[in-house]
Amino acid sequence: MKSFFNYFALSAMLFGFATCNSTQKGIEIVPDEDQRKVDVLFDGKLFTSYIYPVDLDKPVLYPIHTANGTVITRGFPLDPQPGDRTDHPHHVGAWFNFGNVNHLDFWNNSYAVPARRKHEYGSIRHQKIVSVQSGRNQGALVVAAHWVDHTEKILLKEETTFKFSGSGDWRFIERITTLVAQIDTVTFTDNKEGLIAIRMARAFEEPDNKPAGFIDEELKVTRMTPNNEGVNGLYRNNDGLEMEKEVWGKPSKWVSLSAVKDGEKITVAIVDHKDNWEHPARSMARGYGLFATNNMGRRVYVSPDVAEETPLFVKTLNLGESVTFRHLIVIKTNGFATDEGMNQIFADFNK
Repeated sequence: MKSFFNYFALSAMLFGFATCNSTQKGIEIVPDEDQRKVDVLFDGKLFTSYIYPVDLDKPVLYPIHTANGTVITRGFPLDPQPGDRTDHPHHVGAWFNFGNVNHLDFWNNSYAVPARRKHEYGSIRHQKIVSVQSGRNQGALVVAAHWVDHTEKILLKEETTFKFSGSGDWRFIERITTLVAQIDTVTFTDNKEGLIAIRMARAFEEPDNKPAGFIDEELKVTRMTPNNEGVNGLYRNNDGLEMEKEVWGKPSKWVSLSAVKDGEKITVAIVDHKDNWEHPARSMARGYGLFATNNMGRRVYVSPDVAEETPLFVKTLNLGESVTFRHLIVIKTNGFATDEGMNQIFADFNK
């Protein structure tokens, strides 16, 4: 760990990741507009895909793999796997959106919302692939999207840059998202549903005994008491707090989620940037597998006895004004990430 992070300070690369060896092909960004996706390959193997199918209400990264090829994201609803929970069909892969933009809910929109209520929701429509750049040590993808209401009226234009990098046991996804207001007033109001999120595979959940819907061995939806075999997720934040009940709603520079999946020790982390709104962001860490970091929630996360003393989060963009968010997703395999390592990643990400 020490030598890896010493390289941070010496390398001219983003975050100073170790360079590829002579046998590596590097990182390839491969658009496939017919399939409405962009594949991200590390040394010829799929790391993740940016997908924008017409039946999703937002573009997402799905699936996401470790350096060993193990999938860390839930399969349901796109590719249901035995043991998957069947809750929250809007939780797909890794995404970015928010629950209250001009009183429209961009977070919860999915095929499950009845037509009579669609006017309460917003959608994010992929517009185009702006650019792709493959490289030996880093790949980049720039995309454009529109945040629209149910009539397709544009509230926000989005441009997002994904930077994909890593070496050895590490994989990194930096997401830089700029939102530009397209109407006179766009208001983001205190809401727990946000902002950058990943729906994790079953192994990363916390064990529980509450009956719920699951995909059974015949790939059918069945309501059952959970089988917790192999379910061993552990949240941890930069203050050393652990598990959902301690981490959820706390301001955190970074939060990690570790588990053993198929015998592989894996840590996934979301790192906040100091220039983001409300830094350090609040953690929306749920024991059932939702892993999110929210830069636009405040009062909604505090206990009722202090809620009235906590200012409501409200931010407004006027026509043409913009805001940029920057986050880092970290995926470590073949051993869990340490607090020392995560603190160093945070420091270098925030230089």
